[in-house]
Amino acid sequence: MASSSFSLSPLSSLPRNWKHHVFPSFHGADVRKSFLSHILKEFRSKGISTFIDNDIERNKSIGPQLIDAIKGSEIGIVLLSKNYASSSWCLNELVEIMKCRTELGQTVMTIFYEVDPADIKKQRKDFGKSFRKTCKGKTSDEIETWKKALEGVATIAGYHSNNWDNEAAMIEKIATDVSNLLNNSTTSRDFKELAVSGAHMEKRNFFFLNV
Repeated sequence: MASSSFSLSPLSSLPRNWKHHVFPSFHGADVRKSFLSHILKEFRSKGISTFIDNDIERNKSIGPQLIDAIKGSEIGIVLLSKNYASSSWCLNELVEIMKCRTELGQTVMTIFYEVDPADIKKQRKDFGKSFRKTCKGKTSDEIETWKKALEGVATIAGYHSNNWDNEAAMIEKIATDVSNLLNNSTTSRDFKELAVSGAHMEKRNFFFLNV
């Protein structure tokens, strides 16, 4: 693959004291022992600190400790998988991450792991079925908030696992991009301004949703 670089917009004109480099939002049963464990290992090798909520008791709502961790992370990585929407915990994390993106200028990265971004945006197929099941018994306001968060995150430029032949190469690319963002003094909110250096970038591996 040819090399690539990012043209970055300022994150914020105000300085912030971040507690963590990365806050990952993920559905544990889908990725914790596989893809996530590999990407965390790669992050550690590059000196990237990641908040993991192993010691936080999960219930239907996320508490102040987790909200503080989200707000205190320079980058929010949303790892979207087929069962992500089956968890109200994941959906509430996503709402907070998208709120931080809007209100605090937090950088948000997306990884679409064996799931179609269009299915997330429109809550359809298996992803939609899981989402509708989670919505049972919820208020219309809560459901609408989740929908808006899913629609928003699905349109952020991200990495589409189905377009990579080599998962290890995908993980290396993600970790390198995160490291480059952290090392750049003017971190962007997301990857809207992607500049390509070298002859060509394999665009199929970096996915922009236009649906």
